[in-house]
Amino acid sequence: MISPEACRAARALLNISQAELAKSANLSKQTLVDFERGARTPYPNNLMAVQSALEDLGIVFLETDTEYGPGVRLRKS
Repeated sequence: MISPEACRAARALLNISQAELAKSANLSKQTLVDFERGARTPYPNNLMAVQSALEDLGIVFLETDTEYGPGVRLRKS
């Protein structure tokens, strides 16, 4: 499941705001703000929506078992 750090990094790579991501994931901006600052963990379906929205926008999530550890990168065009 996506972490707050991965979410922030993915948004930075895409150069999108919290409001834009929240809209793409169909959840409130405040839910995303609270998640990214570690104040609360959204319901699993909301986390999945955020991850799916980021993947649809071109993000690839790297697993923790890779040689470099967890992270995000842009999908190859």
